[in-house]
Amino acid sequence: MRQTRAIELSTGLFVLLGFAALFFLTTQITSRGLSLGGTPGYTLTARFENVGGLKAGAPVSMSGVTIGRVETIGYDTTQYKAVVTLRIDAAFDKIPNDSDAAIFTAGLLGGQYIGIGPGGSETFFKDGDQMEFTQSAIVLENLISKFLFQKAAEGADKPAAEGSPQ
Repeated sequence: MRQTRAIELSTGLFVLLGFAALFFLTTQITSRGLSLGGTPGYTLTARFENVGGLKAGAPVSMSGVTIGRVETIGYDTTQYKAVVTLRIDAAFDKIPNDSDAAIFTAGLLGGQYIGIGPGGSETFFKDGDQMEFTQSAIVLENLISKFLFQKAAEGADKPAAEGSPQ
């Protein structure tokens, strides 16, 4: 009887520690998202033809270093483009105003992020500026369909082999 009581207590303690670990992870993830709007810095906007699977909170990086986060993603009904608002940390206030922004995928199955390529201008972005040079996300389905249509067109253009019935 005493041994089953010890097993029940240890099992209960194990389950309790599991719930505590889940609670800790949940608070860490949500606090990261909440700090997005409260960080000091400045905002930039960029317009893209297609943002793919980009989400608010995605990292903005330059040379592999995270310098900010995607704040919001909206849609411009006059230009028919996605408008992405970026919050750049205040420490990175020397980004040339002719820099370009592109949407990349982290690894094969990873999430998408915005990578900024530095320009060569002597003037820098200020709060509220718009990035003029952007490159949209590469949509894998579009690449596959272009490849398949190209191969089908090449196959249709080939003449029939000699000696084969036509």
